Amino acid sequence: MKAVILAGGRGSRLAEETEVRPKPLVEIGGRPIIWHIMHIYAAAGITEFVVCAGYKGFLLKEYFANLALHNADVTVHLASNKVDFLEESPVDWSVTVADTGRDSMTGGRIKLASKYLEPDEPFCLTYGDGVSDVDVRKVVEFHREHGRLVTLTAVRPRARFGIIDLDGGRVTAIHEKDLSRERYVNGGFFVVDPAALDYVTGDDSIWESQVLPRLAADGQLSAYPHDGFWQPMDTLWEKELLEELWQSGDAPWKIW
Repeated sequence: MKAVILAGGRGSRLAEETEVRPKPLVEIGGRPIIWHIMHIYAAAGITEFVVCAGYKGFLLKEYFANLALHNADVTVHLASNKVDFLEESPVDWSVTVADTGRDSMTGGRIKLASKYLEPDEPFCLTYGDGVSDVDVRKVVEFHREHGRLVTLTAVRPRARFGIIDLDGGRVTAIHEKDLSRERYVNGGFFVVDPAALDYVTGDDSIWESQVLPRLAADGQLSAYPHDGFWQPMDTLWEKELLEELWQSGDAPWKIW
């Protein structure tokens, strides 16, 4: 099974970081967030990846092309321009970086990258800007048991502020970051049957607001509830939160 990672957007709310690089290359703990995401999948035994690139996609190609170089001692033979790697690569991944266009939407990107997928095999799919301690194996099992075209991981967002109950102008109760009071949202970490891509109508097709509602209307969308850790990196505040968690030595998404 392969994992597809959507990595083509610009990430305008992280403009401080994404002016010079695509959002999935923004670093947490000195490593791009896409590196963390791929480790989540590798922990489930999934080590073949298709990265849907767009905005500054050449930097993603350069990152993966040089990943082994940056993580090993080397001997460089200048006369022959030969490089000997003196250590094994720290990861055993196969990564295809597919140029899916600067302006394509999420559904379009998936469809454009599908030529690198097996036509009769489900694949995993996620965004290049969020981490979780979700057990991908269980999501895959859930998908196979329920037999629908797509399974998404339903999560409750990490609450940033406490919640207050009001009666007129009077505060009746305060709930400090009570996730049990929050509704589930789409947390990504999908499993997708290739037939679901028939719902994608073109490069401008949006996975979240166009494809998923049509799948749901046809009874072809399942939701795997995950009440553990999940955190996107949409803003600088969220990046700093993830950095603090990583530096604490107790990052919840580090399941490898």
